[in-house]
Amino acid sequence: MSLPHAILTALLEKPSSGLELTRRFDRSIGYFWSATHQQIYRELGKLEQAGQIRALAPAQPARGQKKEYEVLPAGREALSAWVARPEDPKQIRDPLLLRMRAAAVVGAPGLDAELRRHLALHRRRLAEYLEIEERDFPPGRDASKDRLHHLVLRGGIDLENFWIGWLTRALDEDAGAAAADLG
Repeated sequence: MSLPHAILTALLEKPSSGLELTRRFDRSIGYFWSATHQQIYRELGKLEQAGQIRALAPAQPARGQKKEYEVLPAGREALSAWVARPEDPKQIRDPLLLRMRAAAVVGAPGLDAELRRHLALHRRRLAEYLEIEERDFPPGRDASKDRLHHLVLRGGIDLENFWIGWLTRALDEDAGAAAADLG
C-alpha cells in the first residue's frame, strides 16, 4: 500500500484538510499505515498537482484558513486501478525478529525484558482493537462498507493475537531453556 492510496481512500470517505487527515491517520488508518504530518502534506501537493484531488473553495474566505481537499474523477480512477491490481504479500520486517536472530549469535542479555515489553504493547493494542470493534461494529451492523472495515479490524485483532501467542511461547521456551541450563 502507498501513502497516496491511503490519502485518496480517506478523502473519498470524507473530504478533509491536511490536519484532519493527520488526525484520522492517528485514529484509524495509522493502525496499519502510518504517515507523518509532513508526509501527508507533501503527498497532498503531489496529488493536487497530478489532478487527482483539489482544494475546495472555502465557504467564507479568510486568511490562514486550512484547505479542505476532495478527490477528483482521476483520483477515484487511480484508486480503483490500484485496488484491482494484483500485489504480492510483503515480507515481515520487524526489528525484534532480527534482534532475536542476533541474540542467538552474541547473547541475549535484556532480551527477556524486551519480549515482555512487546507482549504488553501487543496486549494493549489488542484491547484497543476490541474496544473499537465493540463500539463500531455492534451485532446486526452489516452494510457492505461496514463489513469491509470490520474485516480490516479483524485482521488487526488476529495479528495482535498472533503476536501475543508467539511472544508468550518465546518467553516460555526461553524460561524453559534457562532452567535446563541451570539444571
